[in-house]
Amino acid sequence: MDDRPIAVLGATGKTGRRVVRRLREAGRPVRALSRSAETRFDWTDESTWDAAVRGAGALYLVCPTDPAPVAAFVRRAADAGVERFVALSARGSEHFGVDGVSFGTDMVAGEAAVRDSGASWAVVRPNNFSQNFSEDLFHAPLVAGRLALPFDDTPEPFVDVEDVAAVAVALLTDPERDGEVVDVTGPRGITFREAVAAIAEAAGREIRYVELSREGYVRELVGEGWDEADAETFTQMFDLMRRGALTGTTDGVERVLGRPAADFGSYVARTAPTGVWAGA
Repeated sequence: MDDRPIAVLGATGKTGRRVVRRLREAGRPVRALSRSAETRFDWTDESTWDAAVRGAGALYLVCPTDPAPVAAFVRRAADAGVERFVALSARGSEHFGVDGVSFGTDMVAGEAAVRDSGASWAVVRPNNFSQNFSEDLFHAPLVAGRLALPFDDTPEPFVDVEDVAAVAVALLTDPERDGEVVDVTGPRGITFREAVAAIAEAAGREIRYVELSREGYVRELVGEGWDEADAETFTQMFDLMRRGALTGTTDGVERVLGRPAADFGSYVARTAPTGVWAGA
């Protein structure tokens, strides 16, 4: 077993902190990287890059919103001796950055950088996270009792972030999985309306789902303080979802981990008792 540390970017984020925990539980040395970590890492400060990758054998890549520094950083990491990269991307990334879609260009840059690194690499492409309903993004609206999105009743196979992290760890620690691109989904598709109904029932309170027009959603985001260009880019994710780009399920979790993917219902059942969806 390689005893060099595995560097984990975004170590305080949704996937990164779970990757760190799972690696430590497996007895693997970990270098958790973030702006506030003991080994500080900042995409905008190149003076932090060398210490982040020095002596590391593998690296979990979570890209910044601005993809400009990604290729240079990955090259520096490879030159420093990193032999294995696993990039976090997203399902449907083949649609990002083309045909006027600016959403997801950071993930496209990450995939290209690891492929071009000259090192061993893999990519994990998850669907929308179940934990988006409890940790950010959709959480505050649910607490307020109304989740409004520009999305119809097209089903989505929401994926548990614990499964995403487990797949990422498997890819980081198994050099035989060179060049694998793993699409990771939940075991079944459900609509946002059904997801909100399940959360409301488990939380024991009324929470509404409201379908907005595309323009109405952009206006809501701008009203919440978003820059209009950023709101437009983010809304492109829902455009892709409405086209069915993320609808089908995959066997990625079972193929890598040898077990079924966690269902959205099990996520709700274990999350509701924490009180995260209690009313404000």
